[in-house]
Amino acid sequence: MAHPGPGQHSLVGSGDTVFDMRDTAFENTQVAVGTREQLKCAAARLFREQGFHGTSVAEIATAAWITKSSLYHHFESKQALLAEILTDTAARVTPTVEAIASADLPAAERLRAAARSHVVELIHDQDKVACFVEEGRFLESGYRDAFVAARDRYERSFRRILDDGVRSGEFRPMSVSLASLAVLGMCNSVVHWYQPSGHLDVDTVAEQFADLAVRSMLSEQEICSPGARDAASAKTPKTVSA
Repeated sequence: MAHPGPGQHSLVGSGDTVFDMRDTAFENTQVAVGTREQLKCAAARLFREQGFHGTSVAEIATAAWITKSSLYHHFESKQALLAEILTDTAARVTPTVEAIASADLPAAERLRAAARSHVVELIHDQDKVACFVEEGRFLESGYRDAFVAARDRYERSFRRILDDGVRSGEFRPMSVSLASLAVLGMCNSVVHWYQPSGHLDVDTVAEQFADLAVRSMLSEQEICSPGARDAASAKTPKTVSA
């Protein structure tokens, strides 16, 4: 049998079976990635339930079914773990709202779509998005700057939509910064009370919150416009109880 060439590392087993160490390295990498993701999911759940400072590294390791020493093989600290959860979340959700903000649509339609997307993400990934909303303030300076930049980039899309709406007359004159905080604050509240086992489905909650966001911003001219009234009536979801 020929010897492995340069860059090839093979082990010969029984019979004609050849085990390529590159396959083993790939499998080990996949396991490491899976463990890392498992740690982030376990940590996000615990941070949401107990708070960042109320959760120990030992609890995270136990929840992820690994040892405490193994956790430090993947993350150098609890701070680094939280930082990656927040970075991953921002990287996943930001492109969607940026695309909505850049769309060639009236501001009211874009605000509706952005608010709906925000609520859907909150519900579909409650643990990690809750960390983004609530736990980022606990990051130390070495990690905080990147988080603040990611958060501001996300919120900028909402401010852009609101500013466009004010300029076009769709929305009433207002402080765009305050309006953005109001819309996001209202939508973020979902993370505190929504229960997947409850009777409210994701679409119902997202549509009603999006409708509230848009209606609270409309100018008097838009509210009184027959076309706006017809469109608003068509968008109005059925009344439900929480």
